[in-house]
Amino acid sequence: MMNKQEDTFQQVVALFEELFELDPARVKPDSNLYNDLDIDSIDAVDLVVELRKMTGIKIKPEDFKSVRTVNDIVEQVDKLTAE
Repeated sequence: MMNKQEDTFQQVVALFEELFELDPARVKPDSNLYNDLDIDSIDAVDLVVELRKMTGIKIKPEDFKSVRTVNDIVEQVDKLTAE
């Protein structure tokens, strides 16, 4: 059985594939969004919008200011969905 973090990670990988046409094999927990995955600030905004839809939670952009890696996104989403 998958734990919540693995489940969230898989959803995030699927989002990267859908939104940015990234090969899921490239998206690792420690991948840096900007350096490894070429995500820019506009992509980041799109990602937050999609995460809102995925979770049904109003995510504030400042919640994601400190996010640098894929795992940071997973942790932030899990934290917000636990509240």
